[in-house]
Amino acid sequence: MSNPVFGNSDIFGDPRERARARKGSGSTSTMPAPYGQQAPYGVPADAASLNELYEAPSATTAQTGRMTYDDVIMKTGGLLALLVVVGAATWMIAPGLFFIGAIVGLGLGLVNAFKKTPSPALIIAYTVAQGVFLGGISAFYEAQYNGVVGQAVLATLAVFGTALFLFRSGKVRVTPKFTKFLMLALVGYVAYSLINVVLMLVGVGGGDYGPLRSGGLGIVVGLFAVGLASMSLIMDFDSIKRGVEQGAPAKFAWSAAFGLIVTLVWLYLELLRILSILRGD
Repeated sequence: MSNPVFGNSDIFGDPRERARARKGSGSTSTMPAPYGQQAPYGVPADAASLNELYEAPSATTAQTGRMTYDDVIMKTGGLLALLVVVGAATWMIAPGLFFIGAIVGLGLGLVNAFKKTPSPALIIAYTVAQGVFLGGISAFYEAQYNGVVGQAVLATLAVFGTALFLFRSGKVRVTPKFTKFLMLALVGYVAYSLINVVLMLVGVGGGDYGPLRSGGLGIVVGLFAVGLASMSLIMDFDSIKRGVEQGAPAKFAWSAAFGLIVTLVWLYLELLRILSILRGD
């Protein structure tokens, strides 16, 4: 998994891995009791009970307590709305708080990413912190390049919509090769970014974003990062699909929504950086 929110969760894992694990442990599937023998506990044994069970209405998701796509959409939409409201308030009132929002958001992001059970309160707190960070830094960019924030938002929505279309249409599928490439590319991207930060700290090179993320090279690297974020979105969609199909508990819709927010924030920042470089030139 590329997104640690999904990669560290057994809920969104690949069922083929679980099947191989069961096979290795020697466990076998449960078979119905032969005719004339007592049925397993909780299973009706007579024809009348079976017929009544067959004709009963299907259980709703509220009754089964399982995660649905609607759950994920509603929670993702709610978190995005909260992010926008907090971001707008920070932009107008105290944009200088963006640094605090970045530090708090990073800490809460790591905590949420590695928690086995989702915490709605911590996920909401992360969203608020990210709203403070994005609101403040967006105000800074907008002051330098008028209209760049609106362009970045539209570009983020366009990339998200394209990734969702490609996933839903089946034109792009998450395969082992896809996953392996993305993982290797992400490791390389993180290493490259860390080297750039170190060079900035020691005063090597120039540019607003460091010697390795400015000018034409910065645009190329930024486009590569946008591609990685798009692939991460597709993997996020695939993880959510598995979670729904495997009957994940409803509370894990919070984890799914949080994972999408993490990827969308990264995508927005990369697009904002690319557009600012283009506008600066």
